[in-house]
Amino acid sequence: MVPDEEKFRRKREYSSGKLMKVLGLVSDTHGLLREEALRALRGSDLILHAGDVGAPEILETLKTVAPVIAVRGNVDTDKWGQTLPLTEVIQLGSVMIYMLHILQDLDINPAAAGFHVVVSGHSHKPGQTEKDGVLYINPGSAGPRRFYLPVTVARLDLDVRPWKVEFIDLEELKSVRRD
Repeated sequence: MVPDEEKFRRKREYSSGKLMKVLGLVSDTHGLLREEALRALRGSDLILHAGDVGAPEILETLKTVAPVIAVRGNVDTDKWGQTLPLTEVIQLGSVMIYMLHILQDLDINPAAAGFHVVVSGHSHKPGQTEKDGVLYINPGSAGPRRFYLPVTVARLDLDVRPWKVEFIDLEELKSVRRD
């Protein structure tokens, strides 16, 4: 399936001199941005928020760490949330990333469309898989704990092949002393 023009109008290219190597990945903050999440995302060249932001202040605070690109999640129904796109296409050099909130809403074939990475959220379950040469990443939930699931963010290092994905358990960071 070839993606339509509408989806690619929001394509973002980051080639403004700074090499984007380390991506901070966050999702499902639901209006809660923990200090541990900010600590874990420090050092990121770019932060991708895969939806269910919950409040505009979350994105403003994340911008103090690195530039932010966010998509709308199913809880982002307020007027400010409606300004967020449902999908984003990010090109970092030769790496093409497709971002959406609910992976089941994916209506393109990422491999056929030339994507290398798909970032999604919604399930609150951190994980990564590979299919047809495309890396699928869900950073988990960085907001309020849901059931027994961990509270996590992720970092994607594009500087090494195969790409390195690190999931960071924010509860474990609570016990680590600040520098």
